[in-house]
Amino acid sequence: MRFLWLTWLGQAGFLLEEPGGRKLLVDPFLSDHPGRLYPPPVEAARLAGVDVVLATHEHDDHLDLPFLRALLEAGGRPRVLVPEPVRPLALAGGLPAERVEGVAPGAWREVGGFRLRALPALHGVGGPGWSGAYDFGGPPERARFLGYVVEAGGVRLFHAGDGLVYPGLAEAVAGLGADVALLPVNGRDAYREAAGIVGNMDEREAARLALEAGVRLLVPMHYEAFRGNEGDVGRLARAVAVQGGPALLLPVRGERTLLAFDGEAAGEGGERRAAEAATRSGAFGAQRSHA
Repeated sequence: MRFLWLTWLGQAGFLLEEPGGRKLLVDPFLSDHPGRLYPPPVEAARLAGVDVVLATHEHDDHLDLPFLRALLEAGGRPRVLVPEPVRPLALAGGLPAERVEGVAPGAWREVGGFRLRALPALHGVGGPGWSGAYDFGGPPERARFLGYVVEAGGVRLFHAGDGLVYPGLAEAVAGLGADVALLPVNGRDAYREAAGIVGNMDEREAARLALEAGVRLLVPMHYEAFRGNEGDVGRLARAVAVQGGPALLLPVRGERTLLAFDGEAAGEGGERRAAEAATRSGAFGAQRSHA
């Protein structure tokens, strides 16, 4: 049996906890922000024991520099991984050079006891004057926007970061043996793009990507945080029901969920795994569990 605890922190942020106690954050967005629709579910001091932090790109709801500075001030000593082209921004934002590492798509690497591999994400910088073009922010081998496949507790999760579906993405995720897909569902439209807001895959695209990637569990993200940029998890559930595909877990902010899978993890291009279960344990940090 392979298992880990997964906690959704809102937007694209997740905490992964291995049975042995190692902890990894992906895209934590936990500082105060005038546009957010709910307060952060946890403060930096509660996460000071985190071993690794991954940021998929430079937008402040993914690379939250005020939170990361607070995490370090609270005594945290994580290794912080960002896309290689974004490292200068992280350093300029006050993170110490010895804690920040640049990442590029390529081979598996081990960081803080976790195995991970970066994939290019199709996104955009946005903001005033944005052309509306979606790209990798450079050549794919040096992408400015990333997703990550992370192996924790023997479970492989694909965190897509922000991005659209592009040719070869489903095959790449399938080939890396992902059990779980954490996918944005807030979509995009001409009005948001005209305002410089870069969009993502929508609910139907996320459901189709999860199906084609062969994952066993789909977890939506990147919705409900900002007014006018929400997704619709009901539409996602309908898409999964119509086309078939993986089990769907609708996360609750700040609530730990135990993910458990039978069988061995697959290698690249390996066979799919057998079964999964998800058991929630209540509010952030709670120790109780129930079926």
